[in-house]
Amino acid sequence: MALSPPSFRFLVMIQRKQENSRLTLRPLRVADERSFRRAVKEFQENEPEWLFAFHFEASNDFAMYVRRLDCWAKGQMLPEGFVPNTFLVGVVRNTIIGRVSIRHELNDYLSTYGGHAGYGVVPSQRNRGYACQMLRLTLPIAANLGIPRLLVTCDADNPASQRVIEKAGGKLENILAEPGKTVSKKRYWIETT
Repeated sequence: MALSPPSFRFLVMIQRKQENSRLTLRPLRVADERSFRRAVKEFQENEPEWLFAFHFEASNDFAMYVRRLDCWAKGQMLPEGFVPNTFLVGVVRNTIIGRVSIRHELNDYLSTYGGHAGYGVVPSQRNRGYACQMLRLTLPIAANLGIPRLLVTCDADNPASQRVIEKAGGKLENILAEPGKTVSKKRYWIETT
């Protein structure tokens, strides 16, 4: 079942609720280009195997990339293997400190290893509680997308991510060996309502 992207009104409501907190979770904007490129570069330098931005190249026209993300949320122009998804950035004082990708539905790979949501915090911004805040802020957005239970996974050798998921209410279902990988995946479910 294809789900519709979160409505603009709903995202504005979530953003207003966040105004009293330091971190805001919202869609990427064209005005974010400099901060976004810095975040991408920091991940490339520190964790080149982890993608902060999907299908983004330094030479990309940034406004076009923002429009592409909006299309993906509507299930349009999806790259092969992708499902409709909402890409949100975590922002503190106009600086992107992380991102969340919410998959509106699960394909075979996502239902086994990838989950509904993936998140990451820029390496220089870690150990400040941002990952916990971003995952918690993801829950009402997922609920608005019609996802009553969010599947979130992490590598079995990543205790920091495990703590983030558990603090958000994640209940471990199982641990699976992923073909071609040396590290197993922990699979958690989080109620979104």
